[in-house]
Amino acid sequence: MKKCIITLIFYFLLIICKAQIPESPTRPLTQPNSNVEQQLENITENNADSETEDDSYLQEMMQYQKHPININTASTSTLSALRFLSPIQIQNIFSYRNLLGNFINIYELQAVPGLDISIIQRLKPYITVTENADLFASLNDRLKNGDKTILLRVSQILERSKGYAVDPNSGKNFYKGSPQKLMLRYRYNYKNTLQYGVVGEKDAGEQFFKGAQKNGFDFYSFHFFVKNIGVIKSLAFGDYTVNMGQGLTQWMSLAFKKSPDILSVKRQADVLRPYNSAGEINFHRGLGITLAKKNWEGTFFASYRNVDANFSAGDSTQTQDDFITSLQISGFHRTKSEVADKGIQKQLALGGNVAYQLKSLHVGLNAIQYSLKFPLHKQPEPYNLFALAAKSFGNYSTDYSYTFKNLHFFGEAALTDKKYTGFINGLLISTAANVDMSFVYRNISKGYQSLYTNAFTENSLPTNEKGFFSGITIKPTDAWRIDAYADIYEFPWLKYRVNAPSTGSDYVGQITYKPNKLVEIYTRFKSEKKSINYNPSDLTLNPVIAQPKQNWRTQFSYKLNSIFAFNSRVEAVWFDKNGKSSEKGFLMYADVLFSSPLKSLSGNIRLQYFETGGYNSRIYAYESDVLYSFSIPVFYGKGYRYYLNLNYDITRKLTVWVRAAQYIYPNEIKIGSALDEINKKQKTDVKLQMLYRF
Repeated sequence: MKKCIITLIFYFLLIICKAQIPESPTRPLTQPNSNVEQQLENITENNADSETEDDSYLQEMMQYQKHPININTASTSTLSALRFLSPIQIQNIFSYRNLLGNFINIYELQAVPGLDISIIQRLKPYITVTENADLFASLNDRLKNGDKTILLRVSQILERSKGYAVDPNSGKNFYKGSPQKLMLRYRYNYKNTLQYGVVGEKDAGEQFFKGAQKNGFDFYSFHFFVKNIGVIKSLAFGDYTVNMGQGLTQWMSLAFKKSPDILSVKRQADVLRPYNSAGEINFHRGLGITLAKKNWEGTFFASYRNVDANFSAGDSTQTQDDFITSLQISGFHRTKSEVADKGIQKQLALGGNVAYQLKSLHVGLNAIQYSLKFPLHKQPEPYNLFALAAKSFGNYSTDYSYTFKNLHFFGEAALTDKKYTGFINGLLISTAANVDMSFVYRNISKGYQSLYTNAFTENSLPTNEKGFFSGITIKPTDAWRIDAYADIYEFPWLKYRVNAPSTGSDYVGQITYKPNKLVEIYTRFKSEKKSINYNPSDLTLNPVIAQPKQNWRTQFSYKLNSIFAFNSRVEAVWFDKNGKSSEKGFLMYADVLFSSPLKSLSGNIRLQYFETGGYNSRIYAYESDVLYSFSIPVFYGKGYRYYLNLNYDITRKLTVWVRAAQYIYPNEIKIGSALDEINKKQKTDVKLQMLYRF
């Protein structure tokens, strides 16, 4: 009877709901919302030396658009893969489903505690409601009825840089290959339950079918991944990623850190995931399997691969005195020295995870052991005293989580083989229907070292850090949202360019106004303070001082009609405002997005101006790109930037993307440095992508 009454109410409200819940946004569904844009910008800012090429998340979301998740049969891991549902919200969906039965309509989600209109709007493109679930498709269906695609991407910087102009006879390093960057990917996917494919990639400056790359592409990747075959939850062969706990032991997939989306502080993903991106670093190569039976789940994997490294020989031949000073993460093999570093280190990795789930309680044990051909020995600098230095090493941990009503507690306690510890513990609370809070405490010793990890820390890697994060989200009405967080941290030991123990802090406040599906405005103020060496007088000892930085940003989005939409952003930055190294920065851009009435042609154009006092006042801004790609350039100095994206469906099977972007620095005579230096005022990059479905 109770279920019948609920059903009648929701059928009655369906007409009203259509007016209340916005449809899909004007942007392409692969374009992230403003919170995800900020998270990607933060990742790039904290890892300025390495821009991620992991597009697995974008591919997965695109697949969910084509084959939506059935909300009536979805598991915790499936809903977690969407990245914007908190553990409390997922638990509330399951509790509602267990209490009242299957959902009848998507709009019934409004009755689930913690799910407001904005969340349902984000969910809508990726979920469906059906009574009959095809959980166990036949092998024949999986092998024959999947989506098959071939993607080809070509990009190039048109201006000739110094690396291509150096005389090869001079004996100096130079780029031996062509300036084009190429990627070719074949992919087969049956509803994310069977995937396989091949990726080939060549970076700009690398050779192609000659010289050091006689086999064509500089990088090849193959993956085969299948899910849900009896007790086999997942089976990976070839290239795959491993994600365990809260990122202290292993986390290879894309993971977000601090942002106004304060409920995204917890790491959530399947332990094994297929890898078919062009990045050459964060993946394993070998075999992995996850077995699941009732409340138990176990994952075991083995990997052996060659990795890039800086090699230091003990003498003219490789001996026991040979060692590696660092692992390379760029993936570039353009010059003689970069080619010499390619694959010189041999890496064997063995590990696994055993997890037990009892209703809202989860407990897991994680372990990984590495064995290297050559030992790691960092440069003998004071900040490297506790750096990873061994030929074999391991990380071990236990992770845990528990949900009780409107509270979700989670964490991970980790240990290295040298008995150094690391802890992360967090708490998510829905204090009211319109108020959420999150807290994260981490305490990671200076000697805790790990490879391929990504925890919720200020440092790019989890080591040498103590800190406490707290955030709050308040939704006074459906149109208004207030987000704020504070993060206070310290580094007990020295760091690169910080010759003393140091402290820091981050404070962010953001107000978002979204009265309807046509308009969204947010304004954000961020204040941070980090310590760094500061020695303009060349003193014997480098003083370490805290340098503050403030950012203020306002962004506006407006959908004019079904054809045109507009975005604009204004951002200002003040670095060390009252100090001796004071800098100021400013950035402003405007976007026009358009889509033809027949939907076969769409695109966008951006015009941008920026002016900063130097690199310390640099600003990052997300840029839309071709499908499965995004760009987050850094802006400093004074100049302009514009870009144009177009995509056109030539046929139902063939789609083409074209992108052209250019920097213009009116007061400069050269751009870039070292081998990337261009003796012009402008820098132009073009990109062409074709996707064929068959």
